[in-house]
Amino acid sequence: MSSIKTNAAQLLVSMLDELGHLTDEPGRLTRTFLSPAMQRANRLVGDCMRAAGLQVRVDSVGNLIGRLESPDPKAKTLLLGSHLDTVRDAGRFDGPLGVLLPIVALADLKVRGVELPFHVEVLGFSEEEGVRFASAYLGSEGYTGRLKPATLALRDAAGISVGEALEEFNGGKFSLPKPAHQRGDLLGYVEVHIEQGPVLEAKKLAVGVVSAIAGQSRFKLTWTGKAGHAGTTPMALRRDALAGAAEFIAGVEAIARRMPGLVATVGALTVSPGAANVISGAVVHTLDVRHADDRRRRSALMAIGRLATQIAGRRKLTRAWQRTQENGAVACSPSLTARLEQSVKVVQGKSLSLVSGAGHDGVVMSTLTPVAMLFVRCRDGLSHHPDEYASPKDLAVALAVMTDFLRGLATDYTDEHG
Repeated sequence: MSSIKTNAAQLLVSMLDELGHLTDEPGRLTRTFLSPAMQRANRLVGDCMRAAGLQVRVDSVGNLIGRLESPDPKAKTLLLGSHLDTVRDAGRFDGPLGVLLPIVALADLKVRGVELPFHVEVLGFSEEEGVRFASAYLGSEGYTGRLKPATLALRDAAGISVGEALEEFNGGKFSLPKPAHQRGDLLGYVEVHIEQGPVLEAKKLAVGVVSAIAGQSRFKLTWTGKAGHAGTTPMALRRDALAGAAEFIAGVEAIARRMPGLVATVGALTVSPGAANVISGAVVHTLDVRHADDRRRRSALMAIGRLATQIAGRRKLTRAWQRTQENGAVACSPSLTARLEQSVKVVQGKSLSLVSGAGHDGVVMSTLTPVAMLFVRCRDGLSHHPDEYASPKDLAVALAVMTDFLRGLATDYTDEHG
């Protein structure tokens, strides 16, 4: 049974608490891309990195990077991290846990006199949640060189574009970054994250290992009919956009219930003109569809598309689709996952394999290097909420897993590279 010093877990809890007070909205936790609170968070976490012996920098996209150098300058680099931004009215753990936990683990190894044979970078991505610009993964896309010109044109509620925000952040100049590393120079990327689901709690386990991250498709749909007087327009002559959208939403739910593993959600809806006595002339809403098997997700999308065509034709509506996000399913690295599972068994006694229905920076990072993920139990499976909670006891288990993983990976690396 591997263990970690109690004061290391207590340090992690205090760091999460302190970071949880850095917010752009008094009274609730909100940190968005390049905001003042995000920049304060970078300074605070950067100080923690320095205390652990890491060299600290912030890249042109606002990502916080702490690097621990190996004695061998030609050694490969292991990436550890997650994001430091939050949703609105967030909890303290989603994202920051995956940044702060590796820092504490590395500090603990340093105290124990353990020297790793490879370089380590701890990454605090500047954006993952998609709150400010309705586009997720800006931080990891910048780090991997996948940030696109079209993304720079997206605007926030104040009319500021991504490109303009980045130019201001960089003192007037910004160019699309290249990948921070070549694929062959990396060992992989490992992310620790709260589960955001109820499985670990139901199984009475502190941690579990992710086998895959579900693929995700997001859309904005617009239904257009004809507004009219609610009291004088006969039912048979109506072209009610809201009625069509409602039928579609119920149909999407039915499709998702019929396909195991599929989840489909309409989470935001805007009705126009939005008056009690007026038939709805237009409706705009989101659609989020996810499955761990890309073929099944695409099959579901085809069924959803046919449903929309049928409804629009029968109700004499027009409908338009705009794809706002598309990420294929990501299978986690077999070798890194096996090493992580071994450490979980050492610390916890047994390991549980989980599929992540939520998206993570690992989705984008998988385009640069193999990825693995460790989930930590969260109370009631609650996330994206102020009451989000992972116990100090479970955090201690996750820390012990991370230190055992790093030591095991160091042994594997030394055996392979001499």
